Amino acid sequence: MPDDITLHASTRVALTDPAGMLDRLCDHFVDHGTVTREVGNARLDGTFGAVQLTLEANALAIAVTSPSESYLFVVKSSIAEHLVEFADGESIALHWQGDAVGETRIPYFREVVVRGARDITPAMRRVTVACDDPGHFTSGGLHVRVLIPPRGREPVWPSVGPDSRVIWPDGEDALAKRTYTIRAIDHARGELDIDVVLHDDSPGSLWAREAKAGDRVGLLGPGGGDVISADWYLLCGDETALPAIARIAESLPSSARASIVIEVADAAERQEIASDASIQVTWLHRDGAPAGSTDLLPQAVRSIALPEQGSPFVFAGCEQAAARAIRKHLRGERQLPKDRHLVAAYWRRGHADVHDHGE
Repeated sequence: MPDDITLHASTRVALTDPAGMLDRLCDHFVDHGTVTREVGNARLDGTFGAVQLTLEANALAIAVTSPSESYLFVVKSSIAEHLVEFADGESIALHWQGDAVGETRIPYFREVVVRGARDITPAMRRVTVACDDPGHFTSGGLHVRVLIPPRGREPVWPSVGPDSRVIWPDGEDALAKRTYTIRAIDHARGELDIDVVLHDDSPGSLWAREAKAGDRVGLLGPGGGDVISADWYLLCGDETALPAIARIAESLPSSARASIVIEVADAAERQEIASDASIQVTWLHRDGAPAGSTDLLPQAVRSIALPEQGSPFVFAGCEQAAARAIRKHLRGERQLPKDRHLVAAYWRRGHADVHDHGE
């Protein structure tokens, strides 16, 4: 579909308190985009499209515009989920009109088949999967959500309800969901490489350890934001972001410069970082300290001088507390605009699969 095509969808939802619903939607989405309020209506603008909310008699009219089928689905599904969540038990009748009406599949879902798996370092394992259209994953973000079916059961994949909400399999068919970086895309072979940090017995680690040729998994995405063009980069993170950092470095042009800082357990977890750009790589070793228990990465970021001229960009992916410290430093002390950095909480110590991509 050409990039300049705009898709449309609309609905009208009967509500006992449409003004209250409009307020709740605006209060929620102000953290995820730009909210413009006027008397009786509001507009929500974000990465995936725009939503116009208009008050009517005992109803809320909703109009969505998006640049692609996948983005349109994301917005419709999100609006539907939050309408139900904020309805306080009130029955919601939601019938979309416009483009992609009656969809029964998630447009950014793909089933893939494992080709093989191998260890890259003692704690990093690479799973290679076969994909019918690898080009789907080349833009829109570095990450995918891997849907892992229960061992020994035929996979039951998520579907789409009449209101565009995602219907997830449950019970014995429930899927484990983990977010990972696509490390590499091989268009000629129709393959994707997904690197997984092995830690404890989490569903993702178990999947990577036990993955064998012929296993089927689902992928949702890509997502998580793209790195924008710059002439100087700071790429930093712990081992969970190492695949993303390596992939970004490989994509940089020869005219770019990059400082790369990566925190790992020890020297055995180092990997070769290849790039046509002029790069300087610094490795930080925890040397026995548990992951997420040090401030090595935030301290390293504070010590690096951003160029006084040109267009810098900072990418960071790490444990949640470190990500928050780095984001606060970049916005507060460095006064770096929001569009010049992407700081992601890839995980939270003591919790599973946070992967909050931040801003």
